[in-house]
Amino acid sequence: MPIYEYEPDGEHCRHCRSRFEVLQGINDGPLTRCPECGNPCHRVFSSFAAGKSVGDKLSPKNLASKGFTQYTRAGDGHYEKTTGRGPRVIKGD
Repeated sequence: MPIYEYEPDGEHCRHCRSRFEVLQGINDGPLTRCPECGNPCHRVFSSFAAGKSVGDKLSPKNLASKGFTQYTRAGDGHYEKTTGRGPRVIKGD
């Protein structure tokens, strides 16, 4: 279930005096009233956490654990293995 953020639309209580979070089902409609005081509120856009960053997923250690081989460019048409199985160097024609 996602966590949505809301803000009050005027009068507020201690619960909704600034942004507050509500755990809701993805198919649930947005709240229009604070669950504590009943005053009007609206949902706001917020950031999210998506787990591991792309950098973590492409780290040599993670790639090797998944059975991938990674090469980095070492020169014009020349690649050296960073991790995994396979030839140490790949040279282009």
